[in-house]
Amino acid sequence: MSTDGGTVRTRRLDLVPLGVAHAEEMAGVLADPALHTFIGGAPLTAPDLRARYERLAAGSPDPATLWLNWVVRLRAENRLTGTVQATLTEDGRVAEVAWVTGTEWQGRGIAREAAEALIALLAERGAHTIVAHVHPDHTASATVARAAGLTPTDRVEDGEIRWERKVPDLKSSSGKPHCGPASG
Repeated sequence: MSTDGGTVRTRRLDLVPLGVAHAEEMAGVLADPALHTFIGGAPLTAPDLRARYERLAAGSPDPATLWLNWVVRLRAENRLTGTVQATLTEDGRVAEVAWVTGTEWQGRGIAREAAEALIALLAERGAHTIVAHVHPDHTASATVARAAGLTPTDRVEDGEIRWERKVPDLKSSSGKPHCGPASG
C-alpha cells in the first residue's frame, strides 16, 4: 500500500479522496436498489449524490469529529466501483469505518482490499480502535470485516452487530517502533 497526496494505492485499487466531481459516476455505481438491502435508503440521483458529497467535503460540523471519504477506483478498468469511509473521534484514536461496492463489482475482493487498506492507513495514523457495524444477515460484509481483522462483539446497535479491531501501540516508551518481545 502506498499513499500519494491523499490517494491510497493497493495492488489493484486507488482509493481517491471523494470529490463532488465523482457524483455522476458514483450514481451509476450505487444505482442498484438491491445494494441498499442492508445499508438502507434508496439509490440517489446524480444531483442528490452531488449535494451529499458537497456536505461530506465540507467536513463534520463537530470539530472533534473528522470525516474521511474515498471513492474506490479499479485501475484495470479505470472505473469507480464503490466507496470507503472513516469517521474519526477521540483525537483520531477511534475510527468507525464503512465500505460499499457496487453490485457489478461484488465478489471480486474489491471491498476486502479497500477495507484492508483503509484500516491499515488508520492504524498507521494512530487509531487504536477500529469499528464497523454490519447487519447480521449481510454475510458478504461480515466476510470483509473478518478479512480486515475485525471481530464481532456482542453489541448490537441499530440492528447491526458492532465489529472491532484493537490496534496495539507499536511504539515503546522511547517513541521508537517496538520490534519484538521485550527481553529480560
